[in-house]
Amino acid sequence: MLKAKLESILFASGKPVPLRHLAKILEVSPAELEKTVTELKSEHNRETSGIHLVDHDDALQFVSSPAHAELLAGLVKDEFQGELTRPQLETLSIICYRGPVTKPEIEQIRGVNCSLIIRNLLIRGLVQEEDDSERLQPVFRVTSDFVRHLGLHELSELPEFERFAKDERISKLMEEATAPALEN
Repeated sequence: MLKAKLESILFASGKPVPLRHLAKILEVSPAELEKTVTELKSEHNRETSGIHLVDHDDALQFVSSPAHAELLAGLVKDEFQGELTRPQLETLSIICYRGPVTKPEIEQIRGVNCSLIIRNLLIRGLVQEEDDSERLQPVFRVTSDFVRHLGLHELSELPEFERFAKDERISKLMEEATAPALEN
């Protein structure tokens, strides 16, 4: 059961997860976690597996097999260099007008899970993730490269920036997203 839980967390994360954080989430000792990690490595890190487990800098991440790098290069190129989809544009707009913004705040505004969309925007270099000690979770903001690409000097030059950046309805939605976190 521990192995399945660990696989689920690593699959859903999409980025390296520190071992200490995994031990805490899974409520296991570092030794117990290490034993499970060793089992996963022996199952996945072989030529016949399309998924490999990377253990680097005391963090774990599932990645695709290095043997399939060329195959995936075309897929990744198409996925991340094509035009943005409507959901990606909506999410990017929220980050532009309301950033820095947390994932739960984005999801509260859009009404749907945005994990994959945010991952795509991060990979494209349009947004960046930063730690926020006040909110105790990562926040997202657009990159300076993206602002330059738009031909802007600052985000306040966006159309109707003041209106959307200070819209009370959006502020209320964002507060609703953070309220449960503050209550716990």
